[in-house]
Order: sequence, then C-alpha cells, then structure tokens
Amino acid sequence: MSPDQSSVEAALVDFVNLEARLADEARYEEWEALWHDRALYWVPMREGADPETEVSYIYDNRPRIAKRIGQLKTGARHSQTPPSKMRRLISNFEVLDRDATSVTIAANFVLYEYRFTLTTWAGRYVYTIRTDGDELRLGVKTVHLVNAGGALPTMAFLI
Repeated sequence: MSPDQSSVEAALVDFVNLEARLADEARYEEWEALWHDRALYWVPMREGADPETEVSYIYDNRPRIAKRIGQLKTGARHSQTPPSKMRRLISNFEVLDRDATSVTIAANFVLYEYRFTLTTWAGRYVYTIRTDGDELRLGVKTVHLVNAGGALPTMAFLI
C-alpha cells in the first residue's frame, strides 16, 4: 500500500468514526451534513434483500433522512423520550470497491443503546463514501443487523 493510499484509508476510517460519534451524541444537524444530496440510508430486513420489492426497517432517501432528523430534533418522539444514550464500536474495516468518485467500505459494529434497559445491536455497516474533490460525503449507508428478520425492539434512533 502506498503512503498516499494509507492516508486515504485513514481518512475514510476517521469519516466513519465521526459519523458514528455524531449519531451517538445526537448531533443531528452535523450528522445530516455528512450526507450527499443523492444519499440512501438502508436497514434491510434480511441480507440480500431487494428494497424495491421487500419491506425494510429503514429505506430513506435524502429528503426522508432530513425528515427523520427533524422528528428526532423535536423531542416529541415518544419512543425517544427520554432519548437513548448510545455508544458504538466499529472494527474490521475493508475496502470493497473503489472508482474515481467513491469508495465502498464495510465494517463490523456493536452498538450499545441504553433507554431504561441496555440493548445491544450488532451487525455490519456497508458505506459508499463519495470522494469528489476534497470533501467526503456519505452516499449510501446500509446496516445489516445480525438479528434482521427476527423480533426487534423499537429502533427510533440512528443505527
């Protein structure tokens, strides 16, 4: 790996860690600013699902992401009163694909959510990060939950 490539890889890991920290700390406006205009945030009910023909837990385009953030910021979302406290661990980063304008990376995660009881979420994130110019933007975030398709507790936060 060349020195230039390793610095790009570190920048991608830093970007993903920033995205996670902003979500964990409910810094919604900053989190939303990371997204590209043609973004997609997807949590399928099973790996290999087709979002056009199957139900998903979340399948949000950019306007829907903004609406979700707006709802979270009101403080009136019953399922988040009081708001969850969260911390996530992200590891095992891999570059899956790269072209002139984007990089697709994957990483495993464990998310600890506390709201009356501790809930553990685990799975694999797949991110497509737009690399146009010097700014990184989140193009796609797909969350493959280990227990997708099973009975899940309410997911009224940014996973």
